[in-house]
Amino acid sequence: MNINIEEIEFTVFDTETTGLHPAQGDRIVELAGLKVRGQEKLARFDCLVNPHREISAGAFAVNKITPEMLKHAPDLSTVMPKFLEFIGGSCLCSYNAEFDLGFLNAELKLSGRPPLAGIVVLDVLTMARKLLPGLPRYPLWAVAQKLGIVSPQAHRAFADVELTWEVFNQLKSIGAKKGIFGFTAFSELFAYNPVLAEGVGLEKITRIQKCIQEKKILKFSYASSTTGEISQREIIPQEIRQDNQTRYLVGYCCLKKEQRTFRLENILNLEVI
Repeated sequence: MNINIEEIEFTVFDTETTGLHPAQGDRIVELAGLKVRGQEKLARFDCLVNPHREISAGAFAVNKITPEMLKHAPDLSTVMPKFLEFIGGSCLCSYNAEFDLGFLNAELKLSGRPPLAGIVVLDVLTMARKLLPGLPRYPLWAVAQKLGIVSPQAHRAFADVELTWEVFNQLKSIGAKKGIFGFTAFSELFAYNPVLAEGVGLEKITRIQKCIQEKKILKFSYASSTTGEISQREIIPQEIRQDNQTRYLVGYCCLKKEQRTFRLENILNLEVI
């Protein structure tokens, strides 16, 4: 699906919670989303949620949400169906998607629903790390500041959604200048979807293994983890190697004229020549 990323409908979403650990009983207290396409805002969702448990001191210090604010708020059993309807038909986008998606899926489990599946979820934190390498830290406010965005991080769900969207747009522009503008490339580089990533990885492995067997040259674009730059490579592939959870392609690089190692997740636009 080589569609320009600007044509894809996204729901940028964020959660505020009672704490950091859904497995230990922490719950969502605020859920927000902004449906967008390119630079256009299409619809918004913003709702406080009664978690029926105390907010931790650490969480309150960040989001300043009080029990009084939640006293008459609806339960998530009422809010979640509305949110699922809101995001229907769109891809998702979040800053630190592992956190927000983890809470969404924990709440879905509590309500007897299956986890979100079959939806591409782009992680703007991963985008920042890959497109702005070398920053000392990557909280949302610091990345926004680096990009010249003056809006403060309010640590309320909808405000952080809007800030995430601003950061997302700036990072998309940086990606476009590097030649990253297709939905497929964004999904391969920046998606937080273990199943999706595994599927993409297996497809690459199959094509590379075939290339090795046929003793052909592999041409691809490569996103450097160090500089964030995109370069074109022609490789005589030799093997696929795995180190912990990361897979690598090892091969003779025709550009550098030496054996090189490439992270499989950073390889784009494979072509056998």
